[in-house]
Formats: sequence, C-alpha cells, structure tokens
Amino acid sequence: MARKLADIIRDIFKPPMAGEPSVSDKKMDRRRFFRAALAESLKPLDVAIRPLERMAHEVGKLDAIQGSPRKYEPARTLDRPWLRPPGALPEPEFRVRCTQCDDCVRACPVSAIKIDHSGDEGGGFPYIDVNMQPCTLCEGQPCMPACPSGALQWTPLAQIDMGTAHYFDQTCLRFNGEECTMCVDHCPVGSKALEVQDGWIKVHEDGCTGCGVCQNNCPTDPKSIIVIPKISRDR
Repeated sequence: MARKLADIIRDIFKPPMAGEPSVSDKKMDRRRFFRAALAESLKPLDVAIRPLERMAHEVGKLDAIQGSPRKYEPARTLDRPWLRPPGALPEPEFRVRCTQCDDCVRACPVSAIKIDHSGDEGGGFPYIDVNMQPCTLCEGQPCMPACPSGALQWTPLAQIDMGTAHYFDQTCLRFNGEECTMCVDHCPVGSKALEVQDGWIKVHEDGCTGCGVCQNNCPTDPKSIIVIPKISRDR
C-alpha cells in the first residue's frame, strides 16, 4: 500500500516526457473542449433565435412607420342611392361631370337641392331629400341651365326622370277606409303620374318624374308612397 502511494506521488511530480503535454496544456485542452461543446450545444438555440431577430427587425420597421405622421383621413360613411336634381346624367357620369360648384343649389327657387361638401349626405354631390323639400318641377326648371359642367342636362318636363313613386297600400289611410288623396292632390304632374283607381292609388310609371311631392305630403308614418331613385330602380 505504501508503495502504491509513493508511486502515485512520484507520478504527480514527475517531469513530463518529451512530447507529452504539460498540466497547463491539459488545462487548455479541457478549456477548448468545453468551449467547443458549449458552442455545439448552443447551435439549436442560435437557429431558433435568428427568426426572432428578423421578426424584431420587421416590428421595428412597423414602429417607425406607425410613429411617422400620417395624413388624416376621416371615416367614410356608407354611400347609398340618392335622388338627384332633374336632368341629372346617369349616376357614374353625373359624379364625374359635377364640379360641386353649388350653382344648381343657388338656382333652385324652393331650396330643394342640397349639397353636403363633407360627403355625409349625397356623397358630396347635389341631392334632394323629399321629406324635407321635394322638387316642385317649377316653371323653367332653372337648376338645369344653371349647371356649367353639363352634369344636369336641359330636359323637357314630360321627360324628366329622377325616379319613380312606389305605393304601399297596407299602410295607406285608405286601407282603413279613409278617403285620403293627399298624394294625388299635390302631384305637380297630375293624373299622368298619380290617380285613384278602384279605391286605391295608382302610380303611372311612365308619367311619374320622381319629384317626391307625393312622399312629402303623405301623412302616414312610415310613408305609404315613396320615391325610388332611378339609380336603384334601374339596377
């Protein structure tokens, strides 16, 4: 036992043989080994991190875009078919030709034509809200010749077509036995467009101009006769 212990001590302090690595060299070899092993073990982590780096880079670009000032764009309201002034071109062409100059608005003697430059009403183009003020088909129809762009074309009274009235008999006062003739009495076109037939209101589509006087004067709620703008009717 003592011999073996002496041999162990001797081996510890024995000078290294030629070509044999020293203790310091062995320590360096172990360091290199552990470094190599650590690098190898971290390879999967590096593969996982690279996509995250790319994602972070893209997020940084988005942040830069979001942080830059942007032009304010107000929320657009849902557009719908609008009743246009008499003589209006078909809707797509009307919107192209109209300059939104307000000349037809100023020319209308009953203030039936409106324009909302915010675009909330009428899509920003001249329109008529018959519940507020219908077109009365006034003499000379000054709105049409007042238009400088041709969006409103001069049209004879008999050929004006803004839309067509539609009658709902079940909500009409006549359905309950009342002899209401408000729509017929106020129609500027007369029996060519509206009349009473067999106890009910009859709309003659060929003679109706869609002026909206009937709807405006109808006393029921909801209205028993309404005007369908020609853009909706012709779809």
